[in-house]
Amino acid sequence: MTTQPRKIQLMDTTLRDGEQTQGVSFTPTEKVSIAKALLQSLRVDRIEVASARVSEGEKEAVTNINSWAKQAGFGGCVEVLGFVDHTKSVDWILATGGSVINLLTKGSEKHCREQLGKTLAQHTDDIIRTVNYALQKNLKVNVYLEDWSNGYQNSPDYVYALMDSLQHTGISHFMLPDTLGVLSPEEVFNSLDDMCTRYPALAFDFHPHNDYGLATANVMAAVRAGVSSIHCTINCLGERAGNASLAEVAVVLRDKMAMQIGIDESHLVHVSNMVENFSGKRVAANAPIIGADVFTQTAGIHADGDQKGGLYKTRLGPERFSRIHSYALGKMSGKASLKKNLEQLDLNLSEENQKKVLERIVSLGDSKQTITTDDLPFIIADVLESKDYQHIKLLNCSITSGLNLESTASIRVSIEGTKHNATGAGNGGFSAFMDAISKVMQSHDYTLPTLANYEVRIPKGGHTDALTECVVTWDCGGELRKTRAVHANQVFAGVLAALKIINIQLHELNQT
Repeated sequence: MTTQPRKIQLMDTTLRDGEQTQGVSFTPTEKVSIAKALLQSLRVDRIEVASARVSEGEKEAVTNINSWAKQAGFGGCVEVLGFVDHTKSVDWILATGGSVINLLTKGSEKHCREQLGKTLAQHTDDIIRTVNYALQKNLKVNVYLEDWSNGYQNSPDYVYALMDSLQHTGISHFMLPDTLGVLSPEEVFNSLDDMCTRYPALAFDFHPHNDYGLATANVMAAVRAGVSSIHCTINCLGERAGNASLAEVAVVLRDKMAMQIGIDESHLVHVSNMVENFSGKRVAANAPIIGADVFTQTAGIHADGDQKGGLYKTRLGPERFSRIHSYALGKMSGKASLKKNLEQLDLNLSEENQKKVLERIVSLGDSKQTITTDDLPFIIADVLESKDYQHIKLLNCSITSGLNLESTASIRVSIEGTKHNATGAGNGGFSAFMDAISKVMQSHDYTLPTLANYEVRIPKGGHTDALTECVVTWDCGGELRKTRAVHANQVFAGVLAALKIINIQLHELNQT
């Protein structure tokens, strides 16, 4: 008989605990947009959206979320953190149209004694009074045992006594947080295994933090121990080092533990991008699943292996997350990397031209770490139009510009094997270079053609590190001729385009 995989609920608390990230505050409209994306697109089981009684803006956001959720069929999926204050938090949540309160109680004796100044019996009475009022008002009640991880380690009898008092009060979920992120996977398993064994009829949630970088590993230990719900945030938002990443947790539970979860993985990156934009907290490029570079191969040997049979592919394929595999171009590129990018652009080049383009990519890689697929057409056009004329070579060039200051250029060139030095000045870097190179060329009875047009383009997307393509139109005695060059530096793209017209004309003069 085939055993059905265990169902694990994921509760996202980006809009509550995640908003406690330093510098993050979502507007009411942003909160509604994120809530809709989490429930409707990503298909998270539950969301915690706010703390009760915080502000009027928070109340507006929660009201709008609850209104939408009820209409869309997600009414019981929206939860709000409340406090042990008898009627106040419950009434606040009711006023927003809410149906679930997550009651914050003290899960450690130290917190109860020093922060509240109360005994366990006094705190328990307050909790039960608030729980009873919430249940009378038809709210579903979950309970956080704040600082439970320290409480279990330092005062387990307190934790047991609190649980014994609350287990038959109608609470739906007992939510056990590693509030300060202090537990290791072994400690998580041992403590939660004890809780699940001691109270087998109760539903436990685990709420991890990432202070030791162990949040996802701790989730795995919690699930092995028998926990049925896990709390996460988008992009690891949360206090200090943040909470567990929903993307990591979802994929690990599915791939490594064969758990049944309801997440639609194809929307993970979309929701991550939304939260990144609204929060202003940037996701690291190498963040698992959602990072910009995690499906990019840099080494040419990896591209070669993929081309010869998917040798470097894993279950974490980009298509699974509505992404694509890319192959970075740069000084570590090989023929396979270039071919993969040409396939993506639907371009065909001869072996000889591929070799030329690859040589240019490797050369450019020394001045620019990564060359994108968007850069590639510029490089190809530059290489295919280039002639191997070497009548003049640029050996060195230093250009200096400043605000309200004239630009200067100092160059060293070789003309037919003879080296020349010159300096120039102008109202920009390119102008200064043209002044310097003109002085050199005068000694060879050569006058540069007149500049007719100067056009600079970068690939779509407008990235600050994009390659620059410079196309210069020259008036060569009434005949308009164009030269093109590509470089990571805008001014030097123009410099290389100018050297091309000089080489072309010197070659023509030598032919006559």
